[in-house]
Amino acid sequence: MTAPRSRRERPAKPALTREGIVAAAVGIMRADGLRKVTMRRLAEELDTGPASLYVYVRNTAELHAAVLDELLGTVEPPEATGDWRERLERVLTSYTFVLFEHPGLAQAALTSRPSGRNYLNLLEHLLALLDEGGVPRAQAAWGVDLLLQFGTATAAEHSEGVQDASGLADALNSTRTHPHIAGLATDLLSGDPRARLSWGFQALINGILHTHRSDT
Repeated sequence: MTAPRSRRERPAKPALTREGIVAAAVGIMRADGLRKVTMRRLAEELDTGPASLYVYVRNTAELHAAVLDELLGTVEPPEATGDWRERLERVLTSYTFVLFEHPGLAQAALTSRPSGRNYLNLLEHLLALLDEGGVPRAQAAWGVDLLLQFGTATAAEHSEGVQDASGLADALNSTRTHPHIAGLATDLLSGDPRARLSWGFQALINGILHTHRSDT
């Protein structure tokens, strides 16, 4: 019979850090999805108690925001030259595709906004491109939020648990009581997803450039 090991013989656990906690949370999300990224599961992964994690992360929502910020480090930075609209769209598309790769994170991003270094870098890149295009500062301040919301919502549409559009398509194609819908039924849900995403960003960018902001 093997004698139990003394705690003194066990290797010392590495000290907890916020960076280490976030890295472990990202690992859990990549393996099992964002729903499994809970304080209890994270504590098990790090061989500690949940109470120890609250010193570094206030709650699960903040943890998810930190995971999102970590992944925003993979968003492609803007190119140095070229049309500012095209460069802006490429950055926004890269952001949206990061969320496409992690559908649960897209839904979380609708309600929890990151505030870390990578999010601030993304925000700075977008504002710099809007400034380069001559967008008035007040319109850029509201417009950048609108652009990110569109990308986030588009990715969230394809998240787990979101009902597919087949039922809606059937309803649109069979209606006889709504003439405007009937006239456009085949086109309302048409188009390649990337083409629709591009068109949406272009419509928003042009609208932000030309729509005066009224604070009243």
